[in-house]
Amino acid sequence: MSTLILSRKSVRELLKMPDVINAVEEAFRHWSEGKVVMPPKSYLILEQGDFRAMPVAVPGALGIKWVSVFTENPLRRLPTVIGTIIYNDPATGSPLAIMDATDLTAYRTGATSALASRYLARRNSSTLGIVGAGAQAYTQLLAHAEVFDLKSIRVYDYSREAAEKFAGSLNEYPLRTTSLQEAIDCDIVCTLTPSRQPFVKKEWVRPGTHINAVGADARGKQELEPSVLAAATVVVDDIVQAASAGELNMPISKGLFREEDIYATLSDVISGKKNGRNDDAAVTVFDCTGLAIEDIAVARLVYESAVSNGRYPSVDLLEA
Repeated sequence: MSTLILSRKSVRELLKMPDVINAVEEAFRHWSEGKVVMPPKSYLILEQGDFRAMPVAVPGALGIKWVSVFTENPLRRLPTVIGTIIYNDPATGSPLAIMDATDLTAYRTGATSALASRYLARRNSSTLGIVGAGAQAYTQLLAHAEVFDLKSIRVYDYSREAAEKFAGSLNEYPLRTTSLQEAIDCDIVCTLTPSRQPFVKKEWVRPGTHINAVGADARGKQELEPSVLAAATVVVDDIVQAASAGELNMPISKGLFREEDIYATLSDVISGKKNGRNDDAAVTVFDCTGLAIEDIAVARLVYESAVSNGRYPSVDLLEA
């Protein structure tokens, strides 16, 4: 039984954002239909960073992602987020592929946010604000550009150099660096930072804004003032993860927000069990913590493309 070995370079050349968006949307529909087995994400917290183990089975595919977040890695010329997926045969459990998931994670996260924006942002949204100019900023831009006709994209980073480097590398988009407040003054806002202090102020958020809160993906992280959440329609990818390790974790722990205040999960909205945006003046927030269904849906795409291509290396891990 041969196992494909797919490097970061190989995975990157096999990723196509329109296909990723479609695959992730289908995964959320399967979850809503009760066709997914997905234990809670398990965390290994270390002083220098953390690891997450994310196993899942969806119709026709199963596997696990082992992913780390080490915020000091850029100083070592390494990605902040490094992931590996073992993709298995659902019929036998045999490992079909071992693939780098660094870019796959960024793509599926961008795709999930763009899906949330499709269902929760105003349909005529044309301005995108990006806070945090790291690797995730690119896939957020790429995914949203597939879903919306963007007339203006504003990026802010506490490192002006990082923001200017990002803006300068994407001349094909209407992209410019701005202040933090200007980045938040957009139809759609994506917050992509590891902040542990809220920086999105309620008075900066105009009526009708949709916010994808992506950066808070572990206990103690927080990007939005609790008053933003209190006044918003809040949708999450997973209630347990959002409450314990997402944007909601700190407001809930301080009694400033309740699980009962969550309007819906994204799977409920995508499947039509709950309406998306009901009011053009409403502020909507999507708490994006990241789910294994997204990873395995995209891993299947990558694996099938690699098999079809036929030029990637493999090993027999089960050879006696």
